[in-house]
Amino acid sequence: MAGRLDGRVAIVTGAGRGIARSVALLMAEEGASVVVADLGVAVDGAGPSQSPADEVVQEISAAGGSAVASYDSVAEFEGADSIVQTALASFGRIDILVHAAGVLRDRMVFNMTEDEWDMVLKVHLSGAFNMVRQCVPHMMAGGYGRIALVSSSSGLGSTGQSNYSAAKEGMVGFVRSLAGELAPDGITINAVYPSANTRMTATVPEGTKQKLRAREEATAEEEAAALQVTAAREPDEARAAENNAPKIVYLCTEAGGAITGQVIGSGRWAFSLYSPRQATKSINKDGRWTLDDLERLVPISLATGLSNPSPPEPPREPA
Repeated sequence: MAGRLDGRVAIVTGAGRGIARSVALLMAEEGASVVVADLGVAVDGAGPSQSPADEVVQEISAAGGSAVASYDSVAEFEGADSIVQTALASFGRIDILVHAAGVLRDRMVFNMTEDEWDMVLKVHLSGAFNMVRQCVPHMMAGGYGRIALVSSSSGLGSTGQSNYSAAKEGMVGFVRSLAGELAPDGITINAVYPSANTRMTATVPEGTKQKLRAREEATAEEEAAALQVTAAREPDEARAAENNAPKIVYLCTEAGGAITGQVIGSGRWAFSLYSPRQATKSINKDGRWTLDDLERLVPISLATGLSNPSPPEPPREPA
């Protein structure tokens, strides 16, 4: 069944490559008119180029779909407005936003510069605000909208990526705040934790990759046990960027409107719903706590079963 998005207009940021490219192609296949928004920069944000967006537009057009390119930056409020104006001028409306544009400036925090911090937050987190803020009034006018912000499980903690982790988990808080705010106007919004082999993941330090793989494998094992899935999976095929597209596009369909304000995992073969943050342990007393109380009780209550995010290492030599 094709045509789930007939008559819809979608903006997909970062759509020149990777996961967002596959999302844009599938949306066009399902009948949406697509604005392929991509500045065409390298992973670190350098060297803009029109070629990535143009190539995706040409591919959609060759398949009989409808698409236009935008080369504006989501990191600037005016750039986001220009992307929206491209959609309005070309197709007359906006129904769907998928924000996947991103850059990396990985570095340990003690070596990170202010520019490396600011750049990553501007593209990912401020970019999410800029695009949502510019799109939402038009969605409200139509009484309909679907928004998917491509976040990352790195937001749960990723060594050497404090800027990226902060930006991606900030997007989760943004989504949860906006879900109730936008629901009366028929607009849904979700955060997506994808997983794929892309040019961005190729730059992640090997130590961080090992920790992320261990987390994904543990999650996959739990899901497999719950679903009693026993078939062997091919790792390379499972980590293809295209595997994320149907799940992200589903969230942007009529049927996907049943889900809002959630964190959704789309990586590998799984389609996952992440639990909201909530207290898992608590200790109480009648009155104010003292440090003596906490020193006595926390080790045998709140701290039981906790592990450090990485194995203990010898202290660094003073610089």
